[in-house]
Amino acid sequence: MSERRQIALLRGINVGRAKRVAMADLRKLLGELGFSDVRTLLNSGNVVFSASQAPRDVATRMEEALVLKLGVGARVTVLDAEQLDAIVEDNSLQAQADDPARLLVAVLNQPADRARLEPLLHQDWQPEAFALGRWAAYIWCADGVLASRAAAAMGKILGDAVTTRNWGTISKLHALAREA
Repeated sequence: MSERRQIALLRGINVGRAKRVAMADLRKLLGELGFSDVRTLLNSGNVVFSASQAPRDVATRMEEALVLKLGVGARVTVLDAEQLDAIVEDNSLQAQADDPARLLVAVLNQPADRARLEPLLHQDWQPEAFALGRWAAYIWCADGVLASRAAAAMGKILGDAVTTRNWGTISKLHALAREA
């Protein structure tokens, strides 16, 4: 398999004082794992890189290396650039979301997770909104992320099997992945 652009989202690092990981250390670690053109975005575990392994294999290797080399346990979701393209294309809430920081994108780890979230599509979330794409759920948190009933409902269903980023971060990752 030839090298392809991939995007890793580390769940729960650098939130408060727990699970601190310097982005320089993360870039170095991924380089040591044999990944190339490693770039991080922000300080919250967003990485764009090139690798020849399948995303699921990359995620497993990264999770193991984080524990062994940096002493941090974190779930890692890895997408290829085409999956990130689909996440951007599938966002049906973009028109009503006037603040990218309050538009959450929940990247799904398992295809079955999408089916588990489908009942949320049939609930009235006003003034919020909830939508599903091929690889992600989208939540418009009109009154803020912490007050979001839809985000809480999704969290109750999926727990730590999902990682979220706001639309601004997803847009920046998409641009970074497409630069190469």
